Amino acid sequence: MNLDTYNLKSDSDQEVFEFESVGVKGTIRKLVLFKETIFSGIYNLGFGDIDPDTGNIDDKVVSDNGDGEIVLSTVVTSIHKFFDKHPVAQVYLSGSTKSRTRLYRIAINKYFEIFSSKFEIMGELDTHFERFNKNTEYQGYLIRLK
Repeated sequence: MNLDTYNLKSDSDQEVFEFESVGVKGTIRKLVLFKETIFSGIYNLGFGDIDPDTGNIDDKVVSDNGDGEIVLSTVVTSIHKFFDKHPVAQVYLSGSTKSRTRLYRIAINKYFEIFSSKFEIMGELDTHFERFNKNTEYQGYLIRLK
């Protein structure tokens, strides 16, 4: 992806990434977290603002800082870096709300040609996963390297 991104800070395992969104509402600290699920090798992607009081991730806040494209490309960069360190892992992502899951679908659709050259993307339906279809509403997504 040849899009602008923010500088990422990461832990040595490439599982925790932090960056700063800079926009109309000032500077907002963001966190991308890859946490292994109960299923070995499958990681959940968590993303949101860092709550200034607790230091925890807040995945329900709407920042609306006017830099959504840069934030999105920075999150995608973190996925690439995660897979550099964990090439056989799989990443599951689902929004904290239905509308956020829809935003993931819109983003995947927008950049599908770029994503699909490196990643296999699956969409989650009630009882199974299927190869991503641009016109299907999914509950979540599973991404792995090709």
